[in-house]
Amino acid sequence: MPIAFPAAEGHVRAAPGKARQWAMVIDLRKCDGCKECTLACQTEHALPKSFEWIKVFEVKDSQGGKYFMPRPCFQCENAPCLRVCPTGATFRDEEGVVLVDQVDKCIGCRMCMEHPVPQIKGTVGKCMFCVHRTDDGKLPACVEACAMEALYIGDLVEDVATNGNETVRLSTFLKENDAFRYKEDLGTGPRVYYIAGHGQLLDN
Repeated sequence: MPIAFPAAEGHVRAAPGKARQWAMVIDLRKCDGCKECTLACQTEHALPKSFEWIKVFEVKDSQGGKYFMPRPCFQCENAPCLRVCPTGATFRDEEGVVLVDQVDKCIGCRMCMEHPVPQIKGTVGKCMFCVHRTDDGKLPACVEACAMEALYIGDLVEDVATNGNETVRLSTFLKENDAFRYKEDLGTGPRVYYIAGHGQLLDN
């Protein structure tokens, strides 16, 4: 049973039976660097403390200030990890989430990974938007755990996103808040969007 998004203002639902296409929005204005998202992910996936499928980085801005930036797998449309996997263990499901077949195909070569962080001995693991939870109508563990409500799970088909408390029309939310995708100039087409603080409220 998929997530039943509450209706967003002006929202038109997608045609019945059409697969969702998951995306994530991270509002950097709200993140306080608590790392509850990381802890929730580790608990949900039984990961040791040294494995972080969503990392929270402290970043300095151009004015010398700092902010926190959670980084899960970006679930890219043109994912390099898909192209380099020699066994086809890395694949994309019908809802656009890039997964790893650890049971039958992964040989642990780590061609897909920036850093070698295996989940099961001899294989690799990564953020997978908690597809086992979204299939049951639940939020991903990181979204549910975020007390600041900075993380949103969204559906590109229905054009809607929610952080569990607020539901927004995804395309409007991204446009009105000048959303960006990390290193999107590389052409990978990430499905994780960020909202930075640009002082919009001060200008209005």
